[in-house]
Amino acid sequence: MVAGTLGGHAALGAPLVDSQQAKAAREQLVDRIAMGTRVRDRRVLEALRAVPRHLFVAASLEEAYQDRPLPIPFGQKISQPTVVGMMTQALELSDEHHVLEIGTGSGYQAAILSPLCRRVYTIERHRPLLDEAKQRFKKLNLHNVVPRHGDGFAGWPEQAPFDRIVLSCAVPEVPKTLIDQLKVGGMLIAPIGSVPNLDTLRGLESISQQLTKMIRTQTGVTEEVLIPVVFVPMLSGLP
Repeated sequence: MVAGTLGGHAALGAPLVDSQQAKAAREQLVDRIAMGTRVRDRRVLEALRAVPRHLFVAASLEEAYQDRPLPIPFGQKISQPTVVGMMTQALELSDEHHVLEIGTGSGYQAAILSPLCRRVYTIERHRPLLDEAKQRFKKLNLHNVVPRHGDGFAGWPEQAPFDRIVLSCAVPEVPKTLIDQLKVGGMLIAPIGSVPNLDTLRGLESISQQLTKMIRTQTGVTEEVLIPVVFVPMLSGLP
């Protein structure tokens, strides 16, 4: 098990140890992902191999390295590793890119993005989640990840325009505010479609979301549907 828990996930007072057992479990997971047809980018697979997923969740090593989403506090989830890999691959990142992430959560997606681009700006509306993610970034020496407590619907206008934007939460449609903060020629990846009601947990059986790639052009945006997904909803305001 992860050494201790705090607020339902990895305790940050404990050392962030990446044991040989954890590394072996991660290798097996990424080998299985690489055998599929969805994640082929070598740099993305290397990032998945490098980031210790078990440090981002309160779970056994066996659970942490299964290819499935896992719960974190405030009704949020850490995404399935294959989906994280697909979203990261779809961004077509270079070392020069500045990326905006909406929905930091535990920080796992930002940690995967970190070695693949120049800078990651990540926004989380739940301050306790953000504070713990910030400590993980520090302990993992992810110096190019810049966290912010805020409303994802507002984006981060002071740092715009961005080369890439990724939403780690679902929207019925992408807010125009975020499209406006994307460079012309820039790319945005988001789960788009119906969203569940987190207060009642109703509507889960009727969710229809598509992971969608959007590219901003001089006259608008182009869209490409990638795969069906299920993400928690993107919410406005601060709790």
